[in-house]
Amino acid sequence: MKLAKYLANLGYGSRADTARMLEVGRVTLVGGRRLRDGDAAEHADIRLDGSPLDPPPNAVLMLHKPVDYVCSTKDVAPLVYELLPPRFLLRSPLLATVGRLDRDTSGLLLLTDDGALNHRLTSPRHHVAKRYEVQLATPLRGDEGEAMASGTLLLAGERSPLLPAELEVLGPQHARLTLHEGRYHQVRRMFAALGNHVEQLHRASFGSLTLTPLELGAWRLLTTEERALLEAPRGAPPSPERP
Repeated sequence: MKLAKYLANLGYGSRADTARMLEVGRVTLVGGRRLRDGDAAEHADIRLDGSPLDPPPNAVLMLHKPVDYVCSTKDVAPLVYELLPPRFLLRSPLLATVGRLDRDTSGLLLLTDDGALNHRLTSPRHHVAKRYEVQLATPLRGDEGEAMASGTLLLAGERSPLLPAELEVLGPQHARLTLHEGRYHQVRRMFAALGNHVEQLHRASFGSLTLTPLELGAWRLLTTEERALLEAPRGAPPSPERP
């Protein structure tokens, strides 16, 4: 791929914009040698105005999403993309969110332009574990963990029961819930099905990934090791215990 098109796909401007950047010498190698449109170079070795390029194609980013931000490119602001450099919205293909966290949910959100990986991570067949911290309106009764682990819990308006989920009680109105699927507003609807209401919801982990030490509103590129763990094959979720 020609460098002008490569840079345009990364969101640095139109093809005409990036061609002009090359013409005036703004695009160089690490050592300062000027690059031309037909030159071949590794992503990590290219500099624009002396700075490294944004994450390469097929990147995976981790974002610590605050409450009130929306996982969309077109919804009412503020959008999660406002927490990223503005040109990230101009990338082709787009860095899309891996699933969604609703406006009232904070925590770990992944974004990638690798469509195959996005599909694999969001497919219910791959059972990627997602752990949530939940603050409830009323105290837990004590039977919620058994109901969520049973594999028989039904959400309102649905015909297929949920996969078994693991509930850890942290306090009278505070719990940690691990899911192996991702239905619409699933955590909130699970507690609603058991007569409670979620007041605060935070995704603490996605697969083996955690937010530590990423600050609220900040983002970073996954490391090679983290990417490998994310792509590793996963087994089925725990089966409900049968008598």
